[in-house]
This record gives sequence, C-alpha cells and structure tokens, in this order.
Amino acid sequence: MVVDFLPLPPVESKRLNKAISETGFCSRREADRFIEAGQVRVNGAVAGLGVKVTPDDKIEVNGEMISKEVPNIYLAFHKPVGITCTTDTSKKDNIIDYINFPERIFPIGRLDKPSEGLIFMTNDGDIVNKILRAGNNHEKEYIVSVNRKITQAFIRQMSNGVPILDTVTKKCRVERINDFTFRIILTQGLNRQIRRMCKHLGYEVTRLKRMRIMNISLGKLKPGQYRHFSPKELQEINRLVAHSIKTKEASED
Repeated sequence: MVVDFLPLPPVESKRLNKAISETGFCSRREADRFIEAGQVRVNGAVAGLGVKVTPDDKIEVNGEMISKEVPNIYLAFHKPVGITCTTDTSKKDNIIDYINFPERIFPIGRLDKPSEGLIFMTNDGDIVNKILRAGNNHEKEYIVSVNRKITQAFIRQMSNGVPILDTVTKKCRVERINDFTFRIILTQGLNRQIRRMCKHLGYEVTRLKRMRIMNISLGKLKPGQYRHFSPKELQEINRLVAHSIKTKEASED
C-alpha cells in the first residue's frame, strides 16, 4: 500500500522589524533604529536590516528576549497639557510613566507638550505605521484658540494652504467657532503644523486640543483618562488602514 504524505506547510517568515513591532516592544520604525545600532540579536547573532525571521527564532533587543505575551491593546487616551509623547522614561513628564499602564504600550504619533487631547496608545507596532503614513489622508480634528480675533481672511488662508517648512499645507476644513476659537480638520501631520500655520498668519495659539482621530473621538474622556477601543471602533480602524500605502510616515502636531 502506498501512503501519500501531504507536504508540511512552509514556515512563515517576516522581516525582523515587523516581527519586533508585532511583539509590542516598539514600533517598526524604532525597531529599525535598534537594528541599525547593532542592538538586536537573532538566535544569538547580531542581525542586520532586512533579515527575515520565523516564529521559531529567538529575538533579543538590548539583551532582552522579546515575545508576544499579551493580546493587542488599543487605547484612546486624553493627553494632558505638560506631558511629553516619548517612550524614553528618563525624560521628565513622559507619557509612559504618566499613564502607568500595566503592559508595555507606546503612543501612535505625538502631540506637543503644550497641547492636549486624543492620542492612541497601543502595543501593536504594525498598526502604527499604517495610521501614520502621510499619504493615507486620515482625518484629525482639533479645536484651537488664538490670541487675536479670527477674521474671514484667516479662515480662508488656513483652509487654502499656508507656506511652512518649505512646502504649502494641504487644503483643509476650517470653521470659526467664536472670535478666538476655530475648528480645523487635517489630513496632514507636519511638525507643529497648526502652530506654524497660525504663526505665519500673525496669530499665536493659546490652546490646542485634538478632538478626533479618524473614526474615534475624545468624547467625555477627561485629561489623564483612557479607554479601550470598542470592537466596532477597532473594526472600522482596520477597514480604514487595510489599504495603507507605503509612504513616509508623518509626524504629529
């Protein structure tokens, strides 16, 4: 009797930076920095960029063996004024020590120290890249107060694009709320974008609060509070980033 044996399925391999990010240790971009610095070992040997690994490989970062021990975590966090969006816990008022979450998490993007509002926290390094890539046009909504009376000319100029950082900002939606406050919805994330736009037009931002990222709103979260994404919110996030294009990552306001 002849017995046919089915071939074993191929062992799945993935790039080292992706494998590191999927453990929740850090984002893929940060993983590249660790690799470039020679701080990553695979099965005891120093690994370079572009190396592929399988689930059987043992990965160490700075001497620490890493693996996926907890499920993916997705938090909506109301960052207070004065907190810095860094994972460097040696920095004063860093977001990691402030939130004091029991598992390793990190922020998706950033908000300036003087700004407040919604920021995502996660241990899913793969989703970080998909949300931050500059070409994906994911909306971010802000309420901004300034030191001078808002004019129609200001609203028009902010809407149509302002020259900053050797470029002109994309057209965006801007709505006057009162004499000193406006709402703005961006699909860009240039460094300190709103503050730079206002400064170019002769205004100074006195308060900046991010109210929404994509389909998730700040809601009733008070400064310092966080909540988990609902299953429906996470499903919509995954739908929105399903076809995320591979462009240069954006930095936040």
